[in-house]
Amino acid sequence: MISSKDRSGWIGASDTSYVVGNWNTKSFKKWYLEKLGLRQNTIETKAMKCGNAFEHKILDVIGCEMDMQLLFPELKLRVNYDGNTKDTIYEVKTHRADKEFKITKGYWRQAQVEMLGFKLKFGFIPKLYITSYALSEREYKNYFSEIDKEKIQYHEVEYDESFIEEYLKKLDVLSNCMNKGIMP
Repeated sequence: MISSKDRSGWIGASDTSYVVGNWNTKSFKKWYLEKLGLRQNTIETKAMKCGNAFEHKILDVIGCEMDMQLLFPELKLRVNYDGNTKDTIYEVKTHRADKEFKITKGYWRQAQVEMLGFKLKFGFIPKLYITSYALSEREYKNYFSEIDKEKIQYHEVEYDESFIEEYLKKLDVLSNCMNKGIMP
């Protein structure tokens, strides 16, 4: 879990849907102002707190390194990994036990950019698993609950070169605008 809440100056992998989405919306403008350091997002839900509390415990059970960060200043790109080995990325997502986990478009896009970051740094495309974990009411009430290894599910995501080409074009425009301090 990365401790700094400051999201200004960098575009993260979790921001990918904003990069490739509609730049004329109110939500995009709010997000972009965060990137310029002119606005702060202070939203923190119970689900977010719970997910953060369980992330490292899940990664401990998986048995991987945690919290690697890659910086690409020329792209204004910062990629934070939940967990990784020398050739695999683990992106942890918790969800309510009474709802089936689905890889959303946002999660898939985030995974694409996480693989891109790895490729840019290490020269190859790693495996990536979105690792889901179902949280019961007991776990929402007790962050000290033990991790049940049987509840960890692995969802492999394949790298999509054509998506990355589209993403990099838009990222280039946004990073140039950020450097100039202007709206795209």
